[in-house]
Amino acid sequence: MGKLTALGVKSAKPGRHGDGDGLYLLVKPSGARSWLLRIQQDGKRQDIGLGSVNLQAVPKDGKPQIGDDIPILLRRHLTLTEAREKAGLLAKFAKAGRDPITERDKDRKKTPTFKEAAIAAHEALAPGWATKHAASFLSSLEDHAYAALGELRIDTIEASHIRDMLAPIWTKFPVMARKVRQRTSTVLNFAKAKGWRATEAPGKSVTLGLARHGAGGNFAAMPYADVPAFVADMREKPETAGRVALLLLIYTAARSGEIRATKRKHFDLERKEWNRPPEIMKGKVAHTVTLSDAAVALLEAWFAHRSLKPDNLVFSGASGKMLSDMTMSKVMKDAAMAYTPHGFRSSFRDWAAEKMPTIPDPVAEAALAHAVPDKVIAAYKRTKFLEMRRKLLDSWGEFVSPAENQASCTGDAA
Repeated sequence: MGKLTALGVKSAKPGRHGDGDGLYLLVKPSGARSWLLRIQQDGKRQDIGLGSVNLQAVPKDGKPQIGDDIPILLRRHLTLTEAREKAGLLAKFAKAGRDPITERDKDRKKTPTFKEAAIAAHEALAPGWATKHAASFLSSLEDHAYAALGELRIDTIEASHIRDMLAPIWTKFPVMARKVRQRTSTVLNFAKAKGWRATEAPGKSVTLGLARHGAGGNFAAMPYADVPAFVADMREKPETAGRVALLLLIYTAARSGEIRATKRKHFDLERKEWNRPPEIMKGKVAHTVTLSDAAVALLEAWFAHRSLKPDNLVFSGASGKMLSDMTMSKVMKDAAMAYTPHGFRSSFRDWAAEKMPTIPDPVAEAALAHAVPDKVIAAYKRTKFLEMRRKLLDSWGEFVSPAENQASCTGDAA
């Protein structure tokens, strides 16, 4: 039982007044009152300020008061009862060998706004991005996201906020809308890794209530629901370097430059991996892509009739040089498709968000070789992170090429 009473706290004269268990009431000549906790830790005495004194009487009706929902360690205006509770918690931390001041202050760190988090994410991640992407990252958010999200605390942003932010540009500027959505997700996932918010960026729920993107305007991505029929049509046509390269691009959600520059030695079909070196990557960082059964079957058939040496390009023109960047685009044009090869990355990303809700967004971003904070990967453990990427691309392969997957399963059973 403490020595002080509520009345005694209010009438105490200037000086230091002990309550017991290291808790003191400090009264200055001016009449200002505050609480102090004195502890002994590692043989050293330490005085810890707890906050000012709250002299207001506690209402007898028992109704919740403003501030009642604030954790006791965060309260800075304390009644005698609250001061005792806070002092008791900090004393327990000290006995457990933890720094009571750190425990008192750790939750006081200011949670940043979306704008502040975006700037921090850009500063941390931009060194690993292509120059063009790094330059446009913040400008696109400034133009389209800051007005709606900029001043919101990063931990309060939900799917509805992002959807409302995207609505004005979703059908008017679909390509930019997709970029803004992806970059917003990058900021939110970075914030999750920093401990500023409890969850990652929302997935499928962001686009609920938004019109479905069509093929008009400058939108160049095929709706993911149409991809299986297109793949089936490609597989029925004569085998050419352009068609096989495009199919591999679809199966792996790769960039066309990565497909055109890859060599035979980059593939390990036994491990079902495509190990891409830095020199063929947009971000100049080595990246391993897991290969689905459909991708492995495609490559096995392509390699079977070609004597490719380790340093040979997998896909080359008649002269043996790298395919033109227009080769795969011509395949699309010949098929009377108003989409671009690069758009299949967006098709994959939309499918992942809407059809694979159990796969975290950072996994889908990693599958696209987008920069993901190392802390995010560590949060899932690296082995599990790779397993989730494999599950994602295996499922994508089954979705876009079910006939190929069925043939692979039948072959295994045989």
